[in-house]
Amino acid sequence: MAFYFQKDSLLLPEMAGNAETEWELSLEYRGFFPASEVFTVPELSGNGSISFLSVPPEAPLPPGWQAIPVRQAFSLIQNGAKDGAGQADRILRAFHIAQWRKESQFCGSCGSKNSDSAVELARICPACGRTEFPRIAPAVITLILNNEGKALLAHNKKFVSGIYSLIAGFAEAGESLEAAVARETHEEVGIDICDIRYVVSQSWPFPNSLMLGFTARYAGGAIHPDGVEIEDARWFGKEDLPRLPGPGSVARHLIECWLKGDL
Repeated sequence: MAFYFQKDSLLLPEMAGNAETEWELSLEYRGFFPASEVFTVPELSGNGSISFLSVPPEAPLPPGWQAIPVRQAFSLIQNGAKDGAGQADRILRAFHIAQWRKESQFCGSCGSKNSDSAVELARICPACGRTEFPRIAPAVITLILNNEGKALLAHNKKFVSGIYSLIAGFAEAGESLEAAVARETHEEVGIDICDIRYVVSQSWPFPNSLMLGFTARYAGGAIHPDGVEIEDARWFGKEDLPRLPGPGSVARHLIECWLKGDL
């Protein structure tokens, strides 16, 4: 059994794509994609393995097949499948490694074609010996509350119309996660925050992030969206929420915790 990845989607034969879909398919289907590569990695628990195919982006889909974005599949699984967390973890690990292998075909030092290590999850240059491991980029995402108990939600230009989520961004070199939370908040919406506290983390391989969720308190300043990433940002109460990000994400988890009074 294996996941069939093409670009940022999972390939499925004649399936609607819902919470109960079998996302891992028999390797018998590999014959439809002769130029694809199969790769197998151990599960993080050490009890089993995960296989996936990297289907070339130009490969045509067989009649009746469809491509479902990995993000959509992830939300569907988290929203109702049996053993949803286990299936989601398998998809996230496989997709992260599939993306990394696609982007690490050649050595970053000398340009030679990399090969796979026989003893660990790594790419090794046969010419200069450079070793490369899967890339993981830490990113922070923060639920900010004011003294009235309202949450700051923002609409990013990349979002679907009407969707509001939390302030997020990547940590810079030499920067602590708490400093990244404060900087990203000030850069994107112009306010100052305090009481920054870590809550939860999640693998988010789009393409290679590790999302680290925080809460913080409003400390001062007027909301001023940067206009580059953030188009709009406002304080929302629990009774007047806009459309929120889909289930399964750290953003939605933090918002749900706030709504339930668990923070």
